[in-house]
Amino acid sequence: MDTAVHLTHKALTTLDLIIIGAYFLVIFGIGFYFARKERTSSEYFLAGRNVGWFAIGASLFVSNISTEHFIGLAGSGASSGLAVGNFEWEACFMLLLLGWVFVPFYLRSNVFTMPEFLERRYNRGSAVYLASISIVAYILTKIAVHLWAAQIVFERVLGIDPNGPWWQQYMVPVALVVLTGIYTMAGGLSAVIYTEVVQTLVLLVGAIALTVIGFDKVGGMAGLRAVVPDSYFHMVKPISDPDFPWTGIFFGAPILGIWYWCTDQVIVQRVLSAKDEGHAKAGTIFAGFLKILPVFLLVFPGLIALALYRDLFKFDAAGNVLNGDIAFPTLIINLLPAGLVGMMIAALLAALMGGMASVFNSASTLVTLDFYKKLHPQASEKNLVHFGRIATGAMVVLGLLWVPFIHLISSQLYVYLQSVQGYISPPIAVCFIFGIAWPRMNGQGALVSMLTGFVLGAGRFVMEILVKTGSVTNEGFPKWLVGMNFLHYSLLMFVVCALVLIAVSLMGEAPSRSKLAGLTFATVDDKLETVSGENVALAQETATEHRMNLIFTGILIATCLALWFHFA
Repeated sequence: MDTAVHLTHKALTTLDLIIIGAYFLVIFGIGFYFARKERTSSEYFLAGRNVGWFAIGASLFVSNISTEHFIGLAGSGASSGLAVGNFEWEACFMLLLLGWVFVPFYLRSNVFTMPEFLERRYNRGSAVYLASISIVAYILTKIAVHLWAAQIVFERVLGIDPNGPWWQQYMVPVALVVLTGIYTMAGGLSAVIYTEVVQTLVLLVGAIALTVIGFDKVGGMAGLRAVVPDSYFHMVKPISDPDFPWTGIFFGAPILGIWYWCTDQVIVQRVLSAKDEGHAKAGTIFAGFLKILPVFLLVFPGLIALALYRDLFKFDAAGNVLNGDIAFPTLIINLLPAGLVGMMIAALLAALMGGMASVFNSASTLVTLDFYKKLHPQASEKNLVHFGRIATGAMVVLGLLWVPFIHLISSQLYVYLQSVQGYISPPIAVCFIFGIAWPRMNGQGALVSMLTGFVLGAGRFVMEILVKTGSVTNEGFPKWLVGMNFLHYSLLMFVVCALVLIAVSLMGEAPSRSKLAGLTFATVDDKLETVSGENVALAQETATEHRMNLIFTGILIATCLALWFHFA
């Protein structure tokens, strides 16, 4: 659309550097303020359980929206249109499910971690599996992807040579890891949550500015529709679509959503820090409203980049975009003036650091409380906090080792993220859903179901790598296995794991009523057996809170359905 010569990178001005520097000062100021206050493991890992709904909602949003969303959502937007936004709007409903269904059980059980909840509901083996697979998932889908996305951004924006020395390529991502680790280890969850409030504001301001300028440049929605194929504006795709078939979106994607939004430690840990049940629920509703925005602030910019800078994209013989991941950085360097470039870089840094800080804190919580504390039950509060801080270092190293292999999975970063989650999520979602819904399910069934899911997920994951590296011929069974859309495969895994859980549980003994107290719908009113004499002290949702939460839940559902209908 624009025939001018387009930039591929841009130098930062003094004003840009001042804005970025101010961002770092604010973030570190908040981090070290809370570093002076954290004393016990409850304060360090759950922020003293005294966080309000606004901070919870903002933290949930930034914990989820990281640099890979800026790169991946815009990249998928440029490659295939709005369909990738289905994951964002389905997340609104998953957050409501978290707040209205799962949160009461989590808060009532007084747990610090999701594996701890599974241990109370099932057995120790289930807890060990979830803690282990969660840490693996953080390496494959969080830490490594954060770093890779950051590398893409800074290669494009600052002109870092991807073929240059290895230290030049990884200098910026590694520096950000160290800086994020410093304030995370120092201040614990309080530092993470309250820095994420600031990061939410920075992220939204930067993304809104870029989107508004982009729409103005392209001539508004009418101008965009005139240049971009009409198929890009439809979110519901045919069943034959390779990435986003409607069957996968509406039946497979919710499985990923339940695992990520309702059972993942990074997300649920924010809700566990709530001052009471009402604030926990309101925080999930607020985060649901925020999750409406990425389609407009991150996916649409991908379409705008394709419309304005088509000459910078590569296409295959069928006209499909091959390098969609350049979309968002291309907009930054070609559209934004001095100052706003700094604001946008600050927004990307906010997303990256917020996402990594969440993972670091949650990973250290899992390692410390689900492994170290079990092996050293007499460990002091000081030792627990100290060990938690050390644990983050190992996670970073493992994440860095995985980065060179990410490009083998998918050229679209966000699709890669979702596909890996699709291999991990089904057995976990099965055990949590059936765990609170059916008291007859037992620990043996849960463990066998999880291990079955692991074999199915790992088999698909390994086969995909072998086929794409040419180690296995892509025909016969490998072709069928790898060729199946990952959302359809997630649905298949969910059904198999559910059948295994039910069958094994029914063949074994039923759990005792006392063990299930407060942990299932059927035993929700039974007195909960707490550990070491602990009492569940969180206040229940008040009548006023309940009424307001119902009203805003209705508004959120109506808004999402209206948007889906409009862009169907």
